[in-house]
Amino acid sequence: MHIDARVPIVFATIADLAPDDALLIDGDADAPEDRIVVRLSPQTGAAHLAGCVCCVPRSAAGSALAGLFLARGRGEIAFFRRVVAISDNPAAIRAAIEDDMLASSWFRIA
Repeated sequence: MHIDARVPIVFATIADLAPDDALLIDGDADAPEDRIVVRLSPQTGAAHLAGCVCCVPRSAAGSALAGLFLARGRGEIAFFRRVVAISDNPAAIRAAIEDDMLASSWFRIA
């Protein structure tokens, strides 16, 4: 049996949140104040001139997911077991999981 330890991402609504969920919001939807929330924002490009995996231009979803995972790993936010994505364009989030090597190593579409 294969166990996939990546954090699952589900497309749902705020009403579907479990106590240990984080929120990934595309847009300006309201979010509960007592939740971990990351919002998608436009990206301007690579942080370094080199073309390494961590510095290639990333999508807004890929960048948001990387920031969320790193904050969890550093203990800057509470531990979460699942990400609830709220988006009018779930294809962008799916594409980040398929195309972004770092995001796809940390997250999976459930």
